[in-house]
Amino acid sequence: MAEQNSAVAAPLVLGMMRLAEQKHLHAPAQLADWIERRIQQGLNWFDHADIYGDGRCESLFGAALAQRPELKSQLHLISKADIVKVARDSSPWNVTYYDSSPDYLEVSVNGSLERLGVERLDMFLLHRPDPLLDAEPVARMLERLIQSGKVAQIGVSNFTPEQWRLLQQALGSRLSCNQIELSLRVTTPLFDGTSEAMQRDGLQMLAWSPLAGGRLEEEGLGVMLQEMQDQTGCGPVGLAMAWLRRIPGTPVPVLGSFNEARIADALAGCQFDMRRSDWFALLEMARGQRVP
Repeated sequence: MAEQNSAVAAPLVLGMMRLAEQKHLHAPAQLADWIERRIQQGLNWFDHADIYGDGRCESLFGAALAQRPELKSQLHLISKADIVKVARDSSPWNVTYYDSSPDYLEVSVNGSLERLGVERLDMFLLHRPDPLLDAEPVARMLERLIQSGKVAQIGVSNFTPEQWRLLQQALGSRLSCNQIELSLRVTTPLFDGTSEAMQRDGLQMLAWSPLAGGRLEEEGLGVMLQEMQDQTGCGPVGLAMAWLRRIPGTPVPVLGSFNEARIADALAGCQFDMRRSDWFALLEMARGQRVP
């Protein structure tokens, strides 16, 4: 088994996908205040992508850092690229597609650095597995980004084991992580070998949509979470985080909420030691079937 690569040394990563929708944080000073409060909580990793708000999320974040540049040395930035949305498709087909070509990825990294107003990304991820990915030239370009100091670590997102292994064998540097969808509502990676493969290969698991896009507290699962809150004092958001953190390899949730109370609940949950029986009870309810 490979040694676990602790790429993100934080209980949570804060996802910036919906930053452009948070109008109360559009003023640079207000967003800088919000960022500083998160850092004071020990939450200093922030997850971006070039497509979030079509670049506007990175620009808003960069404006806040320009307002308070001393924050730059206190935080860590992730960005992702290779998805080309319909709005940017110059063909007549109006299609979303993936572009993992070296030139496209290099331009994307430079664009993220410019919008964020920083000289280096602490982590750069390929956002989606591209069926047309040519591993050797992509690996050479990624190595150049590391050698230039523009990127500190390389990772992937939504990759299967064979997809990340193909890229890894072409890289001189180790892949640090794989960001996948994982929550009480999406448990497939725990049963199709993905979780075990990541542990074996030493990739840190970053879990996006850990609150299942707002579906966490619906139906029977919501009732059980409320009952468990009454017993443990840990709220539903915290319990969802504790459930994830109980998985071997200690996945790091990528929390997309900007609500300070929910962030505090999530952080408390990351420190909550969930009993094995509670973990399986939540799994059973979420999957709608008895553990055999």
